[in-house]
Amino acid sequence: MKNIEAVAAVIMQGGRVFCAQRKDEGETARLWEFPGGKIEAGETHSQALEREIREELEAGISVEDFIMTVSYQYVHFNLTMHAYRCRLTSGEIVLREHLESRWLAADELDSLPWAPADLPIVARAKELLEREGSSADDGIVTR
Repeated sequence: MKNIEAVAAVIMQGGRVFCAQRKDEGETARLWEFPGGKIEAGETHSQALEREIREELEAGISVEDFIMTVSYQYVHFNLTMHAYRCRLTSGEIVLREHLESRWLAADELDSLPWAPADLPIVARAKELLEREGSSADDGIVTR
């Protein structure tokens, strides 16, 4: 079985977290996730996150804190995913590889059907958001 190592960006801003819906393909079709992707040879986790977010969302990020590593066995592959708390630093979010996106508060995260590997990260993101408390919208722009 194929082993995949990936990174996920838990982008938090204004008391909300960015969530993206996967395209209509594969085992996780139309499920929600934290954006990111596979780590390429020679890349650090931060480099992979910055590249993936540029490619998928046309935005710049600052990788701030390690959140957790999740291991999940899908039908056709084993996934090891490293999640990091991130902050947008430049650009408006433009969806290049996802169907839809949302900025959600902690109490809204359970309203989405998540990819199974993302569920432990969802729980941790809720804790982080609740600990921070809600704050005013600070310039989130998505188109």
